[in-house]
Amino acid sequence: MLEKTYGPAEIEAKHYHRWESTGAFAAEPNSNRRPYTIMMPPPNVTGSLHMGHALTFTLQDILIRYHRMRGDDALWQPGTDHAGIATQMVVERQLEKAGLTRHSLGRSAFVDRVWDWKAESGGTITRQLRRLGASPDWARERFTMDEGLSRAVAKVFVQLHRQGLIYRDKRLVNWDPKLHTAISDLEVESREIHGHLWHFRYPLADQPGRFITVATTRPETMLGDTAVAVHPDDERYRDLIGQDVLLPLVGRRIPIVGDDYADPATGSGAVKITPAHDFNDFEVGRRHSLPMINILDRDARLNDAVPEPYRGLDRFEARARVVADLEALGLVEKIEPHLHTVPHGDRSGVVIEPWLTDQWYCDAATLAAPAIEAVEQGRTSFVPRQWENTFFEWMRNIQPWCISRQIWWGHQIPAWYGADGTVFVAETEAEALLAATAHYGETVTLTRDTDVLDTWFSSALWPFSTLGWPDQTPELARYYPTDVLVTGFDIIFFWVARMMMMGLHFMGEVPFRTVYIHALVRDEHGQKMSKSKGNIIDPLVVIDSYGCDALRFTLAAMAAQGRDIKLATSRVEGYRNFATKLWNAARYCQMNGAAPQPGFDPATARLTVNRWIHHAVAQAAEKTADAIESYRFNDAASALYQFGWGTFCDWYLEFTKPILASGDDAAQAETRAMTAWVLDQILHLLHPIMPFLTEELWEELAPSRPGPLIGAAWPCFPAESLDAAASAEMEWVVRLISTIRTVRSEVNVPAAAQIAATIKDAAPETLLRLDRHRDLILRLARLTALAPQRVDDAGAARNAVQAVVDEATVSLHVGSVVDLDQERARLGKEIEKLMKEVSKIDQKLSNTQFLEKARPDVIDEQRDRRHDAVAAAERLRAALSRLEHANN
Repeated sequence: MLEKTYGPAEIEAKHYHRWESTGAFAAEPNSNRRPYTIMMPPPNVTGSLHMGHALTFTLQDILIRYHRMRGDDALWQPGTDHAGIATQMVVERQLEKAGLTRHSLGRSAFVDRVWDWKAESGGTITRQLRRLGASPDWARERFTMDEGLSRAVAKVFVQLHRQGLIYRDKRLVNWDPKLHTAISDLEVESREIHGHLWHFRYPLADQPGRFITVATTRPETMLGDTAVAVHPDDERYRDLIGQDVLLPLVGRRIPIVGDDYADPATGSGAVKITPAHDFNDFEVGRRHSLPMINILDRDARLNDAVPEPYRGLDRFEARARVVADLEALGLVEKIEPHLHTVPHGDRSGVVIEPWLTDQWYCDAATLAAPAIEAVEQGRTSFVPRQWENTFFEWMRNIQPWCISRQIWWGHQIPAWYGADGTVFVAETEAEALLAATAHYGETVTLTRDTDVLDTWFSSALWPFSTLGWPDQTPELARYYPTDVLVTGFDIIFFWVARMMMMGLHFMGEVPFRTVYIHALVRDEHGQKMSKSKGNIIDPLVVIDSYGCDALRFTLAAMAAQGRDIKLATSRVEGYRNFATKLWNAARYCQMNGAAPQPGFDPATARLTVNRWIHHAVAQAAEKTADAIESYRFNDAASALYQFGWGTFCDWYLEFTKPILASGDDAAQAETRAMTAWVLDQILHLLHPIMPFLTEELWEELAPSRPGPLIGAAWPCFPAESLDAAASAEMEWVVRLISTIRTVRSEVNVPAAAQIAATIKDAAPETLLRLDRHRDLILRLARLTALAPQRVDDAGAARNAVQAVVDEATVSLHVGSVVDLDQERARLGKEIEKLMKEVSKIDQKLSNTQFLEKARPDVIDEQRDRRHDAVAAAERLRAALSRLEHANN
């Protein structure tokens, strides 16, 4: 007998260990089954499980477990990312505590220290994924810096370089002056800052007494200005285009250029151009062949390109000095408070500088063209479809990809330099030395490039490098291209697009057929989770409190396409109750002798209620499968919840209690066998979402089964075995009882009160159904009688509330247990209260100031409240309408 209560912790550990140790997660590349492949987005090796991980890996695991049960050769390829900057910072903080730095250790020793850290602490995230129930083929786990992937990275770099698609260039990058490296846009965090907007007057070089006013939030960069831009159609400045201004404090003549970048409606319409320290200005500078003067060093201190009084100053010290000096010259027109976004490094926390420096770049525009075409042709599709527009927007406006980073942990760029600066790009140092010897005619010493590659470079190769490329392995031939990539929208450009580029370039085919983009997990108020807000929900804490299955089911149930998840632990608690409900249902089956019967064929059932539940199981299976295959995880969860809790527990088990208590041995035997069979089907259907509970019940309900549920086949129901007539009959019973219960609740009939009812306009088939199931209906609807209303009984509906069920009208005689006048008054007040709330919300939503200032999640919350209030009012109006007709 099952324990009285379900205890997830021990059960989860037991089953996961058994699954993994017996190879239940393993793909079978030598089988004849259809391959189905998902590439796990590799979490950072420094990472720990957060709720975003919990969502994305739960959805992937649902797909893998489902396809495994469908008989596919399911490969979920696991692995972790070396996470260059993040991992280096972890180890550097450890060194700092010991009074050391990476420079005091030296590069080789430092990299060894990082590998040591990875061996000791790098498995945290994969251990936590096991707690989540994730079932990838762990034996195939890869790491972006393991030997095979490193060889793939080197080969890709060399080939792209030989094709002219990787090159050195001097361009602006996001420079982190604390970490001393370029960083990607994804590592830049925009923060709102209360700053200032300074308006400076630049004197015209050849028109004494005439000035042009520019505005800036970064006064120190004016020392690197090389132009002032105005719109070519701006009448105020058209005569000045081609003339020069004298750059204050510097004395340099700089031109006034006409460029569409200048907006006549913003500020004075004139903008200072600093090509070496602003991304937009950089493009203006290139269009007009302007000098690019870098005024900052790697620490964001002013360098020797500025006048002597400012050299060596920190950028913010220089800002104050520049403003003071311009004020002294009378060139500050005004200073305004200004709220603006300032880029910060997400790890260092310091303000990021656009900095002109030599870096390695990848010609992303050339590589993007085939990827754009693949999505246009439908070879890769996005779900939801609207994300294709985001993909196209980014890809059609793509810039060169800066792939070099000035750190030590990562794939060191395979480029070596001769004494004269000649670069030799090769997969190994030996190959570079051979090339250098051929070039110089003698053996020379080479110096390797100290930079490493952007982490996203190796991640871009993940779909084929993990399968053995550049070797032509059986796994590569079998599992590439993969079926679906499940990921968040924030890395469509950084990762999804780059995998598309690299996959098409090196494999000649898209890396995945479908990209499913899931939404964000927010707190219950719709706000993004963050440490500073104190609203983070730790998935491991939730698992400890409610069990893994409850969390997984919650995430699936809330994963509606295109809608962020507003997560509250109360929702998890609710689905924990679902697990408890199923556990108790299984105990009920055991206590009533409903055990799985080998060889039982549900199609042979003779009782209408059993033929109905057989049909209902088939419908639930079809809905669940269709939803999973369409990535409508919420619909799959809904179908399972409605069938498991509603159809099976609330209806079928209640319908069959009289049968199990009867003296009909044949009916009892059939019903016990059907009950056990239906519960088994629920376990099958629910397993991809709630693997632990279902595996435990599968094992406990029939210990002699030939194998675990994880390896069992997905249920299949031949259409010819189903009974549509039985289904229609019992669904009518459910509708009738449900309608009566709803009306009783609406008009406040006491739960224990039994009342009489009549039915009119019922078709002959309806009356036959009523006769067959009268006792059941009276018991579950708490009625004393339900009889056809006589045609000549005009007063039968007096003091009765009515409801329509299909073609018939049911009258509930509530006058003896409900004060109808009092109920009408109560409902009227409730409706009035709700409509006042709707009016208040409408006032807010029509207030432009509120809409401009309120956060999007607050606006969404107001709209949701309005929707709920309107729906509640409509329900109450329906109830009031019933009461108003009660005396007619």
